[in-house]
Amino acid sequence: MKTVILEIRSPEESMANFVQSWKAGKPERVARIAFATPELLWQVLTTKRWELLKILCGAGPISIREAARRVGRDVKAVHSDITALLSAGILDRTESGGIIFPFEAVKVEFLLEAA
Repeated sequence: MKTVILEIRSPEESMANFVQSWKAGKPERVARIAFATPELLWQVLTTKRWELLKILCGAGPISIREAARRVGRDVKAVHSDITALLSAGILDRTESGGIIFPFEAVKVEFLLEAA
């Protein structure tokens, strides 16, 4: 199963993980997209965008108009949400101009610790 992990990790931690994987010569078995703070994660992963990910998961390439139809929302609003998800690296654009969620599962991972 191709999974993406959305996580909270500083840029330094992300780079250290990349270097460790590079030196080991073994790619990670899951994709990771890191956000510097929980606030940034929730700014990108809003409720409406989570709904989009749910309908895109396993759907293959579809148009923005079709995505809007499936979630019952305005095309312009969905376009804005998809642009944000594309910028975050969560979605990809196909050669034909459609969008695709290239994963079969999403895992959101973060730790809340006492200050």
